[in-house]
Amino acid sequence: QVHLVESGGGLVQSGGSLRLSCAASGFTFGTYAMSWHRRASGKDRELVASISNTGGSTNYADSVKGRFTISRDNAKNTMYLQMNNLKPDDTAVYYCHNRWFGSWGQGTQVTVSS
Repeated sequence: QVHLVESGGGLVQSGGSLRLSCAASGFTFGTYAMSWHRRASGKDRELVASISNTGGSTNYADSVKGRFTISRDNAKNTMYLQMNNLKPDDTAVYYCHNRWFGSWGQGTQVTVSS
């Protein structure tokens, strides 16, 4: 059974940093592309960043380019999202996602205070 567990969220001041992790199990992690999404209160869930199965290709939403970095460690079955220079607009629940299996984690809350 596919299982995704996010961690690393929290409360941070504007300009601060956080590193999110997504631990995956139940499938061959290194075979599949993965992605991070977020949902702010009252808004639709949006794609934040995606990464190919090897980590050699990444894509970012315009709103986070230059501030967020997606990465993965296939040996540890874990994906990461390094978030720097956080802004109040980044406040949301962040989810990791495997599109092939249609699986989502439970999410981790990120709150950025101004």
